[in-house]
Amino acid sequence: MKTALASMLVLVATSVSAQPTWMDWLFPNYTRTQHPIVLIHGMFGFDDVLGVDYFYQVGESLASGGAEVYTLQVSALNSTEVRGEQAAQQIQDILAATGASKVNIIGHSHGGPTARYVASVYPGMVASVSSVAGVNWGSSVADVYRQYLEEGSAANSFVVAIGEAFATMIDWASGGGLPQDLNASINDLSTAGSVAFNAQYPEGMPTTYCGSGAELASNGVRYYSWSGTGIYTNGLDPFDYLVLATSAAFSEPNDGLVSACSSHLGHVIRDDYYHNHFDEVNQALGTISSLAADPPTLYRQQANRLKNVGL
Repeated sequence: MKTALASMLVLVATSVSAQPTWMDWLFPNYTRTQHPIVLIHGMFGFDDVLGVDYFYQVGESLASGGAEVYTLQVSALNSTEVRGEQAAQQIQDILAATGASKVNIIGHSHGGPTARYVASVYPGMVASVSSVAGVNWGSSVADVYRQYLEEGSAANSFVVAIGEAFATMIDWASGGGLPQDLNASINDLSTAGSVAFNAQYPEGMPTTYCGSGAELASNGVRYYSWSGTGIYTNGLDPFDYLVLATSAAFSEPNDGLVSACSSHLGHVIRDDYYHNHFDEVNQALGTISSLAADPPTLYRQQANRLKNVGL
């Protein structure tokens, strides 16, 4: 886990600034929330690699409208609790450095449960959690992985070695130096692991699958979610071919890695955008369908939503 000093160095490296656009002249301070916005990446994620952000153009778009934005680096592969503690340490540093009292967290994929962990364990630091295609009820892809690659098997050990080596490379390229644990990620993102996590950290969760949860939970944190059900959205995007394969694990609407219903948390803004799992963070390099909603705009709209409720 990072020391406080290391976290401060990451904070300096990943604070986001941008010049206002023509939209910001028309709608001044559109995204200027009361509390800083913190972005948390998902599995195999990063803050930025070689100048390319995981949340591609999202942080800059939020900052151009007045938001104070920070992108965290947590383990690309690890348990939700380990990732959550890494995020909490960095958020503590952000609060200390900025004088802010709380943050608004936006997490994608495994970043959704990671953000939920922070809000449940450290509610005094968190004003809101927005989950983008969060794995809140588990993923069928993780279930299939665990079905055919049991822990301790030779096949699993082989895949773990490759997966963790790749995650370590990603982490090194983004300056993290954090521990990686593929089995811990898969276990927590499986249906069984997610249900167990929800029992321990229930805030914002619907009581029924595909339902809606409380927008304002008992811990004083507001919860929101959105996701997509697109798969093959742009043939020029290499990630489309990955989600074409992984979507075969599902028997319900999904974005290739997370079902629409599994993404539900708190106030469900929408669960059927024409986005696949990578489009939701504007990857690869903004290569999405011309018919789809602009991903950075969705984040801007959420920031404005938070601003309008005083967060």
